[in-house]
Order: sequence, then structure tokens, then C-alpha cells
Amino acid sequence: MTVKVIKEVAAVADFLRLRVISGLTPRPVEAAKKALPNSLFGVHLIIDNNTVAMGRVVGDGALNFEIVDVAVDPQYQGQGLGRIVMQNIMQYLNENAPEGAYITLLADVPELYKKFGFVLSRPECEGMHWQPNTKN
Repeated sequence: MTVKVIKEVAAVADFLRLRVISGLTPRPVEAAKKALPNSLFGVHLIIDNNTVAMGRVVGDGALNFEIVDVAVDPQYQGQGLGRIVMQNIMQYLNENAPEGAYITLLADVPELYKKFGFVLSRPECEGMHWQPNTKN
């Protein structure tokens, strides 16, 4: 299996497809078209001309960085592709995040991120989120 690493955000169609098939929340097409070019960093992996894994970094580029959209096609899970995505993201962060920057993520698979030095925020703080147009 030859894995091609592309240090760019995945194409919109691949981004939307990978989110859905990997179990992440679906995203609206128009929002994805607007959001993806605003990423600080992106990486995606290609096998046999198919995008099979991806991840992005978003934020202000100085104080706050968030790792988002890490997804691997279920047919390729368990083969180290999530690790390759994270290695590339961590290389970007090591080269670009200044001392004191706050780097966050929401972990659906904490074991993957713990391998890269991430720790749970509890009990010091709790992660929270808000979505517009939802009833409280």
C-alpha cells in the first residue's frame, strides 16, 4: 500500500465524504467551501487516487490553534493513517505555534491524541460548544 501525503486541505467533496463515512457530523457544502480555504494547515492522504484520510488546523495562527476534521475512511482504519495525519499536523504546529500558544481539539478517539502528548482538560476545565440555530 503506497500512501501519498498531500500537505493541503482535502477537496470539498472529499472533506464532506470523509466526515460522513468516518462518523463525524455532516457539514453543509456551502459552509465547507467557505471554511476550507481559511484553514491554517491541512493534510490529506491518498491511496490509489482516493482520499482516505485528512486533518486540519484552524485558528488565529499565533495564540490559538485547533486540530479539527481528523478522519480516516473506515476501510483504512487501524493501519496507522490517523497517526500519519497527526504526525504532519504536529510537525506544522512545532514549526509554527509560538511558545505559549493554546492548542486544542475535541477527541472522539483520545488514545490517538494521547500518543502525541495531548491530555484531557478535566478537571481544570470542561470543553463546551454552542451551535447557532439550535434550541437551548
